[in-house]
Amino acid sequence: MRTSIATVCLSGTLEEKMHACARAGFDGIEIFEQDLLVSPQSPAQIRALAAELGLSLDLYQPFRDFEGVDEQQLADNLYRAEAKFMLMRELGMDLMLLCSNVATATLGDDGTAAAQLRLLGDLAARYGIRIAYEALAWGRFVNDFEHAWRIVELADHPNIGTCLDSFHILSRGWDPAGIEKIPAEKIFFVQLADAPQLSMDILSWSRHYRVFPGEGAWALDQFLGHLVRGGYAGPVSLEIFNDVFRQADEVRTAVDAMRSLIWLAERTSVHLQETDGPQARYPMELATLPQVPEPTGFNFAEVKAEDTGQLQTLLGQLGFTFQGRHRTKAVQLWTQGRARIIINEQQARNQEPAIAALGFDVADPVRAASRAVQLKAEPVPRQSQADEEVLQGVYAPDTTEVFFCQGTGDGTAAWTREFARPQDSSAAGTAGNTGLDLVTQVDHVNLAQPWQHFDESVLFYESTLALAPSPSTEVPSPVGLVRSQVMRTHDGAVRLALNIAPLVMEKPGPSSESAYPQHIAFACTDLVALARRAVAAGLEFLQIPANYYADLQARFRLDPALLATLQELNLLYDRDEHGEFLHFYTATVGSVFFEVVERRGGYNGYGAPNAPVRLAAQYLLAQRSRDGSAKIAGYARNR
Repeated sequence: MRTSIATVCLSGTLEEKMHACARAGFDGIEIFEQDLLVSPQSPAQIRALAAELGLSLDLYQPFRDFEGVDEQQLADNLYRAEAKFMLMRELGMDLMLLCSNVATATLGDDGTAAAQLRLLGDLAARYGIRIAYEALAWGRFVNDFEHAWRIVELADHPNIGTCLDSFHILSRGWDPAGIEKIPAEKIFFVQLADAPQLSMDILSWSRHYRVFPGEGAWALDQFLGHLVRGGYAGPVSLEIFNDVFRQADEVRTAVDAMRSLIWLAERTSVHLQETDGPQARYPMELATLPQVPEPTGFNFAEVKAEDTGQLQTLLGQLGFTFQGRHRTKAVQLWTQGRARIIINEQQARNQEPAIAALGFDVADPVRAASRAVQLKAEPVPRQSQADEEVLQGVYAPDTTEVFFCQGTGDGTAAWTREFARPQDSSAAGTAGNTGLDLVTQVDHVNLAQPWQHFDESVLFYESTLALAPSPSTEVPSPVGLVRSQVMRTHDGAVRLALNIAPLVMEKPGPSSESAYPQHIAFACTDLVALARRAVAAGLEFLQIPANYYADLQARFRLDPALLATLQELNLLYDRDEHGEFLHFYTATVGSVFFEVVERRGGYNGYGAPNAPVRLAAQYLLAQRSRDGSAKIAGYARNR
């Protein structure tokens, strides 16, 4: 599959965009006219740069408002078109995108439109140029791809074909199956875009909210499948109008774009095999990736920090056992049940506690890592001694390190043998676990995402780890709405919540790192028993207001004894038709806190109604901490 991308997708100058596209591995680009008009480089220089970078110049676009006009306007349009043809000859380009008229058309007759396209085709032929006619979803008379094809068919000119754009077809709800009826040689170009399902006017939807394949709501594997089945073998290009993408780093965006096409090619290949059989052959070759099943669980979660005292205390109070330090690295291991927490003190100078890495149990770590790298993920460099486990890892878009670990049926991990068990577990500065393990495993992990990379993260986890995205939700906090999307395996063995915090919670600086707290949630068998044990060990839970419990009783009519226990221990509660959910939160250390959950029956959610309560309690605690720090600082100055 030949890959291409419109320069309008990226930020920066035309030259910067071209370098980014080449670096990401694209075969070619569409030149968006505005990018060329503002460039100080001549068309000849742009042509030379493309050759130097190994990029083909696939499409010049857009040419607007041509057909369906009176004779005088037609003459003006032909004059304008010829000027563009001469420019394209300097660029060495032979294909122009013609959008259906949205502004100047006064004649809705297909015969007239076809005749005018034929005249344009005659003029284009003299310059060795072809025209790809595209139906815009908001075109005045032509807004349907099948209507546009009928006009091209009427024009009956070798230099006039059609361009198919997934956004213009799917946003109007047209059935893309009709693509297979169009002769493949008359489909001159294909543009792809995904989009979230929104209720708004199509023009605004198109101009601001398109995303790369796999980051929206549409079945683009089926869309591309119709093209492949119909015999199309030309470039598959991305045309994405998105305010966020055009503000983000152009190289990152280009890599994300390329990842989306690699993922889409694989998905389309699988779709065609399922529908047409594995023996079916098509003119377009669709590369596939190493196939990997879903992860079977969390292998570990890692928190990095310089000062680890509070983390050690929290884990000890939750009943975790200190398993010792790594024999060659400044790393600690804490465990309870199958839940493993690594505290990493390496290269952590002046760093407050933050989630740094996640390990996932997979069937074949090498194969999983190979797949991720082929999807443009950057490998994590990791030094290992000769007798140490080699862990395969890549960076997620938010720089979290994602490791692929060998899953085992008994839940053990070979790398834990590298930790020297202490003679006295209290040597770590906290009491060890002296009771029954009530925590069984990591239930889910919540990661804050930079706003400009949220869609990229969704695609990353879906394509590399086969995690399926759940519908996104918005949770109110004292400083704005928090958007959340859960990525998970079908059996719930891995649940990963991705959150975008309000911009006010973004830390200053070039990294755009979020100050929104992240957390690791542990599953347990008896939350009340664990909470009482933690209280006895000195753990202070996040304080939940009495108003919450009054509302809880109004909604659920709980047994008074249960309600009293919940309020006494600052536990939260939710219930649905499948079961019950009890959970509590610890205070935040740095940007990390812990949650412990108990799922009863078939409850499969995350206590979403309680999220605003947690956010408000955390905000109030942070505000009091800031006020206290300010008072202490003021006292010191006055002294």
